[in-house]
Amino acid sequence: MRSIDEQMAILMQGVEFGDEQIKVAMEAELRERLAEGRPLRVYCGYDPTAPDIHLGHTVTMNKLRQFQDLGHEVTFLIGTFTGLIGDPSDRDSARRQQTPAEVARQARTYADQAFKILDREKTHIRYNGDWLARLTFADVIELASHFTVQQFLAQDRFARRHGQGDPIWVHEFLYALMQGYDAVAMQTDVQVGGTEQLFNLMAGRKLQEALGQRPQVVLTMPILVGTDGHLRMSQTTGNYIGISEPPEVMYGKVMSIPDHTTLNFFTLVTRFGPLEIGAVEQGLADGSLHPMEAKKALAREIVASLHGDEAAAGAEAHFEQVFQRGQLPDEMPVCVLQAAEINVVDLLAEAGLVPSKSQARRLVRQGGVRLDGRRVGDVDSTVRVEEGMVLQVGKRKFVRLQVGREA
Repeated sequence: MRSIDEQMAILMQGVEFGDEQIKVAMEAELRERLAEGRPLRVYCGYDPTAPDIHLGHTVTMNKLRQFQDLGHEVTFLIGTFTGLIGDPSDRDSARRQQTPAEVARQARTYADQAFKILDREKTHIRYNGDWLARLTFADVIELASHFTVQQFLAQDRFARRHGQGDPIWVHEFLYALMQGYDAVAMQTDVQVGGTEQLFNLMAGRKLQEALGQRPQVVLTMPILVGTDGHLRMSQTTGNYIGISEPPEVMYGKVMSIPDHTTLNFFTLVTRFGPLEIGAVEQGLADGSLHPMEAKKALAREIVASLHGDEAAAGAEAHFEQVFQRGQLPDEMPVCVLQAAEINVVDLLAEAGLVPSKSQARRLVRQGGVRLDGRRVGDVDSTVRVEEGMVLQVGKRKFVRLQVGREA
């Protein structure tokens, strides 16, 4: 195991609190636990609010991987119970509550996706429904007795909604208690989370102390902005890059981010060290590095870290061919149709280019659908498909069409 100073340098890299007192206290407590010379119990929780893990999740996952590589015990916690409530920490309105079936369906793939970042052999996968679902109403009242309403209303999101007269539901307060109890149930040493979750993480410390445990160290990581360049990355807003998306799609999405977000991505979701990131920052500032070249380097690194170097090279070649030179990709999926005439909305659904017909209609109306290069703008139109035609959605999705026979 590395020295304490070496571990501290690695583990505190990129950590932000927004509160100097908390930062000093957490650094001191982490150093103290590392000095005990034992593997620390470390975790981060992820609510399955959508089927895919995206790059925003990897900010904390990369920190977990650092703990693993330093010999510590890491748990990837899937919020099968907290996912029913929905974390209000980053919301200006209440989340829609999910059903148990929705949470279960979306949780199924989380573990396998996590192993794109974490070491499969060294990762504990746990589900907080295993203990939260067993709490009695008396247990919940006991947990709630350690907090005041004022503590919740002091949070920016709740304070804003309260000031505007917008509803704040009681179940939203309970989320912090449930997340805090995760730390108690697993008797953790360290919890990693996003900066917007600081209150919830500190709630874990409070409950651990109240229930006779040593309070955990909390480390919070900055938020990754989405592909729109403004809002946090989220599947709800559609500005995300899924870590299981095909290399070409992932590369293209990275290339679409606004220039001003490039450094945010380099800092939070690459394997680059401070010196390499500093060189990129300097190059962008003095003009010696073109923003396009910086984003290509970023896209290569992100794709390579999740799919390998060969896939990254292929994705870059695809991008240059399709987007920089305006050519069709050499390879694309094939869809075999049984009839040559078909409604455009049905065609998109049959080709597997949209998750629903409502989204298909929206894409058509927005001008995002082309058949052999010609825009199809009427949702009621019936198109005649000829052998080998190319159906295109947006800038990144292509399907070659065949009629009446297998590919």
